[in-house]
Amino acid sequence: MTEQKLKIAVTGGTGFVGTRLVEKLHSEGHSILLLTRDENRAKRVFPPQVFPQLKIVPYTPTQSGDWQQTISGCDAVINLAGESIAEGRWTQERKQNIFESRQLGTRMIVEAIAQAHPKPAVLINPSAIGYYGTSETAIFEETSTPGNDFLAQVCQAWETEAEQVKKSGVRLVILRFGIVLGNGGAIAKMIPPFKLFAGGPIGSGKQWFSWIHREDLINLIITALKQPDFAGIYNATAPNPVRMKTLCDTLGQLMNRPSWLPVPSFVLEALLGDGAIVVLEGQQVLPKATIKTGFVYEYSTVDKALKEVLSH
Repeated sequence: MTEQKLKIAVTGGTGFVGTRLVEKLHSEGHSILLLTRDENRAKRVFPPQVFPQLKIVPYTPTQSGDWQQTISGCDAVINLAGESIAEGRWTQERKQNIFESRQLGTRMIVEAIAQAHPKPAVLINPSAIGYYGTSETAIFEETSTPGNDFLAQVCQAWETEAEQVKKSGVRLVILRFGIVLGNGGAIAKMIPPFKLFAGGPIGSGKQWFSWIHREDLINLIITALKQPDFAGIYNATAPNPVRMKTLCDTLGQLMNRPSWLPVPSFVLEALLGDGAIVVLEGQQVLPKATIKTGFVYEYSTVDKALKEVLSH
């Protein structure tokens, strides 16, 4: 039996996760509708001659418009759009952009789905493990209560908007992303100091680092897309979170470099401001609901994941 080819609308498709997701979906023969703020960038990332099954649709994520009509007839929507959390200081303006890009961006997608005829069968919407707040001692799973810091508030608003899609009778999958490891992303910023023999744990080193390899995340999204019994909230993290010191020691060993020069908290705070909380405080998150679905991780341990990342 040949697998059904789908028409899938994707937002955030030129980002670290989105690029790889679109490549994989396209290679499986699905048609992609890429909603993007930057048409020229999208064309550079996905040249039409290489991606003939991909159609680029310019849009303003936080505003309704003609773009919403393009959702009609799509089989699925994967909404990855959102202002980067890790790039630069959290000024009041940035915090507002981080919040609104997720809350309003998701609201506009849900609005488009409500108006669509025929409607997509599923919306896959990310959230983040920031939902739980930070802790050095607690263990969080999908049923844990939310935190009350800024990121927890962002995640709650984001998820609340996504939940509205159920009123349209559409299946909803919310994936709470951990820190994504791959060729790029967060780990790319940690590798250069190690190359210069200046690597080491960030902050106390005791904080938890709940991660997922990018390939596992892509496979989880595609599994959730295709399996009708996938619905609700899942932690998109590997089953074995580690403390920051373990992560950095492993990175040092694999690169044959010492991991003894800790990066002081104040350096990171100077660079990132409030955004430093993401790596300085952390949280231990277990993907209990994800494991229960039978999903199999290719990279369940951090050494295997880092080995793959460093092989590029």
